[in-house]
Amino acid sequence: MTAAPPPPATPLTRPPRWRGWLVNIALVVLVIAGVDWWKSRPLAQGEAPPLRGLDLHGQWLDLRDWRGEPVLVHFWGSWCPICRAMEGSVDAIATDHRVLTVALQSGEPAEIAAYLQGAGLNFPVIPDPDGAIAYRWGVRGVPASFILSGDGHIVSTTVGLSTEPGLRLRLWAAMPGGDPGNTRRD
Repeated sequence: MTAAPPPPATPLTRPPRWRGWLVNIALVVLVIAGVDWWKSRPLAQGEAPPLRGLDLHGQWLDLRDWRGEPVLVHFWGSWCPICRAMEGSVDAIATDHRVLTVALQSGEPAEIAAYLQGAGLNFPVIPDPDGAIAYRWGVRGVPASFILSGDGHIVSTTVGLSTEPGLRLRLWAAMPGGDPGNTRRD
């Protein structure tokens, strides 16, 4: 008795290469989003905490006065290398959006002003020499960025490096109807 011949081999089909790339990209995005969520957990949520004080020129600034349009609130330190990598982006955004920054433990106002001048930066700054403002906002590390809607609610937070397009997209999303036009009115 002879054994029946084996059935012909079915060629193995491999999934298209793009499918593997798509899965890898999705995993990377998921990991990055998860890490960002984890780092942002202690940050303030809901209605923005009070933020007011004297800027570097002795002018009183109060975040409540900026209601009606989205605002980028950015915590940074002159001693922070990642903050230095972002400062040009924050300065560019400040030319056409409301931006209020808080310099965390970066020295006296004159020192901060000298740092900004040396770097060619011109965004509004409230010094936070003892970290009291940062504590109220839940900031444990810098840079930390908050996007506020026109009614003063925090709609987006991030800790660490953020890109200018990413921050602009978040500001755009915070506008009523997502109006991409300039929002700054002086």
